[in-house]
Amino acid sequence: MSEKVQNIVYAPLGLFLHAVALLPLRALYAFADFLFFVVYYLLRYRRSIALKNIRDSFPEKSDLECRKICRDFYRHFADYFVETIKLLHISDDEMRRRMEFRNVEFIDECLDSGRSAVVYLGHYGNWEWVTSITLWSRHTDRSKVLFTQVYRPLNNQWFDRFFLRLRGRFHSVGFPKKTVFRSLLTLKRDGILSVTGFMSDQHPSINDQDHVVRFLNHDTALITGTEILARRLDNEVLYFDVAKPSRGHYVCTIRKIATDPNAVHPFYITDRYARLLQADIVSDPSIWLWTHNRWKHKVKSASPLSDVDKEIENE
Repeated sequence: MSEKVQNIVYAPLGLFLHAVALLPLRALYAFADFLFFVVYYLLRYRRSIALKNIRDSFPEKSDLECRKICRDFYRHFADYFVETIKLLHISDDEMRRRMEFRNVEFIDECLDSGRSAVVYLGHYGNWEWVTSITLWSRHTDRSKVLFTQVYRPLNNQWFDRFFLRLRGRFHSVGFPKKTVFRSLLTLKRDGILSVTGFMSDQHPSINDQDHVVRFLNHDTALITGTEILARRLDNEVLYFDVAKPSRGHYVCTIRKIATDPNAVHPFYITDRYARLLQADIVSDPSIWLWTHNRWKHKVKSASPLSDVDKEIENE
């Protein structure tokens, strides 16, 4: 289907979503409750995958506990959906009230020193709302600093453009995964600093499965390309530690992983990210994306992460 035809076919959907986004979040959450019922009880969308992932990740939990986590996840997933649509019309002030960032000085001090940053995050909380970090940093001149995120282009061009527009609501820029390194090199050559978010908790590509760790009771192959890029560009490495204290409210605490990525041992950055994300998931498992079939491929046995584990425990 050509781009022109897609624009015509999906125009009514675009108008509908814009109209829905005008509703207050209170009304949207009422719709989210209905959506949860349909998706969880009627459509049972990927419910067996989500429940299996939860059971396998928490073998110490009873079946009732696992089912509750699963239900709570689908409630959160419905919230995530309406919150993402709300990006079409949410004000800056309301977003600042609902998405709080702590330790923003870690980013600002990095940029003050003339260095760019790589930010790790997961499909945890509302990963679309974290693009509002631009409302908290004092670096607002986009001719000198760009806040960017990596994404995988969708096959449907209309939806691809739609989600890019949502993610650019607060003036961040999306780079396709295949060209992100080249894009960041271009920014560096042009003297533009960058803060780039990488969601690195999905299954890695076939040629990137050599590094395996024990993650949520699974031998798990991790994406290592993010660490390789940070080392090549000599970017400071940070982590977005997200929590959901109440419905419609998130707190993101920025944590340092590595100030000098080339001064730590290979895979330290990737391992530390895995442990930080796992700690978040264990603390509140209901807001991680359990419907992703993360462990569908068998991988080699994991190596222990004792040094990283001990460091995190001692913080």
